[in-house]
Amino acid sequence: MLLAIDSGNTNIVFAVFSDDGKVVRTWRLDTHSNVDFGLWMLDQGLVASDITAAIIATVVPRNLEPLIELCEVTLGVEPLVVGHDDVDLGVEVLLDTPSEIGADRLVNAVAAGERYGGSLICVDFGTATTFDILDKNKNYAGGVIAPGINLSLEALHAHAAKLPRVEPKRPERVIGTSTISAMQSGIYWGYVSLIEGMVKRIKIEFGSPMTVIATGGLSPLFSPAIDAIETIDTDLTLRGLFLIYQRNRST
Repeated sequence: MLLAIDSGNTNIVFAVFSDDGKVVRTWRLDTHSNVDFGLWMLDQGLVASDITAAIIATVVPRNLEPLIELCEVTLGVEPLVVGHDDVDLGVEVLLDTPSEIGADRLVNAVAAGERYGGSLICVDFGTATTFDILDKNKNYAGGVIAPGINLSLEALHAHAAKLPRVEPKRPERVIGTSTISAMQSGIYWGYVSLIEGMVKRIKIEFGSPMTVIATGGLSPLFSPAIDAIETIDTDLTLRGLFLIYQRNRST
C-alpha cells in the first residue's frame, strides 16, 4: 500500500491508499506539532509492514527531512518527493520561475487535469486562498495567491484590540448587528465577493470558457454561495499524490 503525505502550512495529512487507489485510512496532524513522525504514526495504528511505497508533498521545508526519515527508517521505503527533479508530474509549468510554485499546487493541478480536463480554475481554500490555472493542454499556466480565511480572522483578532476570535460561518444577513456577526459577514461575504471577482477577471483575461472547481477544508462552507464554482473536490490533493506515484512507478 501507498502512504501519501500532504504537508501544508496548517496541517499534515497522511493517507494510506490501496493498490486500486482507494483511501484506506487518513490521519491529520498540526504542522507545528513537535513530535517524532515515525513514533506518532505507529501510535496512531499504522502498520509499517503494510506500506510498500510513499510519496511526499510539502510546502514546509523544515518538515521534509523528518518526513523522509519516517519513510526510510520507520517504514523502510524510499519516498518520491514532489518537486525533486527525478519526479515526473506530467504537467508543464509555464511560469517565469517554475521552482517557485508550491508542491501542493502542482499536485492539485495534476489531479484537476486528470479529473476535469484543461481550461480550468482550481480554487483552494487553504492557509492561503489560491487560484490555479490550467490551460487547454492541462499545463499549469499561472495563478493568484490571497490571504487565507482563517489567516485573515487571526489577523483581525491579533491586531485589533477589541475584536474577538470568531469561527468562519455563513451569516443570514450581510449587515451585522453585533461585532461578531459583522466580522463573520466581512469574512464570509467578503471572501465570496473576492472569489467571484477573481474568477470573473481570470476568465476575461484567459479569453475562453473555464471550468471552476474548489478544494480545501472550507470549500464546503463557501462554495454553495458562489455560483461560479461548479464542483467541490475535497480530496483533490491526495488524489494528485496517488496519480503522481502511479505515473512514476511505471517509468
